[in-house]
Amino acid sequence: MTNTTTTHETATKATAEERKQEAAKRLYMLNLHPNVLRDFKQGTLNRSDRGKFGPLTIGALFWLSDKEQEKVKEIEEEYGITVYHMTHERMEFGELYDLLYVSSHKDEWERDRQDLKDGYPCVYVLNMEDPFCSEFGSIGIRSVGGGLIRTE
Repeated sequence: MTNTTTTHETATKATAEERKQEAAKRLYMLNLHPNVLRDFKQGTLNRSDRGKFGPLTIGALFWLSDKEQEKVKEIEEEYGITVYHMTHERMEFGELYDLLYVSSHKDEWERDRQDLKDGYPCVYVLNMEDPFCSEFGSIGIRSVGGGLIRTE
């Protein structure tokens, strides 16, 4: 007798390579500067910070620091996800990194893509001031100036 839960989980569980391919599709959907997708395919993540360019608010792009890269790798390994971009902002309650990710659950990807099209990607919000308050969820985003800004 086969355990159907185990069979179902195995059938829908994505490999790291499948998650990477899905992440590339999502980066393309975000309409970011072309270097972001190129860098991702070469193994380098970009981060978007809210910035000012004259009167405009833009998503300024940066490569991750060594410390940020280590934290991303740690979270990817702990949760079996693939991070494809991140935003960074300082809020009244702390410094936040919003890690946009692809889960290992392929059966969720269609809904996740629709959420991304609607401007509400799946993220792991890393609270640097209080890591206990870090959590999975979704945030509002907008593509501006080649990067992203968090809207909610």
